[in-house]
Amino acid sequence: MIKFSEPGADLFIPGGGSIANALSRTSHLAIAAHQDDIEILAFHGIAECYQQAERGFCGVVVTDGAGSPRAGDYAEYTDEKMQEIRAEEQRAAAKLGKYSAQFQLAYPSHQVKNTPALSLVDELEEILIKTQPEVVYLHNPMDKHDTHVAVFLKSLAALRRLPEKNRPKVVYACEVWRDLDWVCDKEKIALKSDEPRELALALLQVFDSQVSGGKRYDQAVLGRRLAHATFSHSHVVDDVKGVTYAIDVMPLLEDSMLTVEAYVQGFVERFAYSLTTTLAALSQD
Repeated sequence: MIKFSEPGADLFIPGGGSIANALSRTSHLAIAAHQDDIEILAFHGIAECYQQAERGFCGVVVTDGAGSPRAGDYAEYTDEKMQEIRAEEQRAAAKLGKYSAQFQLAYPSHQVKNTPALSLVDELEEILIKTQPEVVYLHNPMDKHDTHVAVFLKSLAALRRLPEKNRPKVVYACEVWRDLDWVCDKEKIALKSDEPRELALALLQVFDSQVSGGKRYDQAVLGRRLAHATFSHSHVVDDVKGVTYAIDVMPLLEDSMLTVEAYVQGFVERFAYSLTTTLAALSQD
């Protein structure tokens, strides 16, 4: 059994049965900062495993859910009450999506952002060892939410600890608080995120404390996925109705000397080069 550092942490097995069996079924795993982030960034993996006996999806939420915006019925709720509600919503999403397992590690956001949080890296490493996923979904290091970036960095640290033979085959860094449509086409990865549409919508609407509490993620996320699919190619009829963009994290695992800063700067420089070369080619001066 994995030893948690935070007293509010828990492991939920939606389908029942033993923890060992649930974790061993994991083929796809997502590590995210907050409740509902998994359902935004990793729906591709959820759908890949949904009702598939040979595949299992495992979710890991790092923080305790404190400090979220609230309005309407939730306007007067304390942080402690909101944490309880958001944790229960995440368990409900895991049950609806038929996840093999759902971890909630309950770290305060400030601890993840402002300290080395070595206990968190230890826990993530142990989860990865116990589950041995083939595919991992993370936040992306260019996200504009500081907690998302911090969780990415802690996740990368855990992945880098793994022996090469035990590492995932694929690691995606996905969009939540900053779209990745600006990344050069040959570098960004379009993850099919349109079916089952009813499940995609229901998974977002489970988080009523956010949707009814002032943030219409259900509309915004599905709208972004559709927009990405529609605007991805100007001269091709849409063959999917929803896309989540991601980038490949494997270069950071294959080269331990590659810094995240250099990795990110590469995307920015290549994007800038593509813009300036297009402008130069089309200039009539």
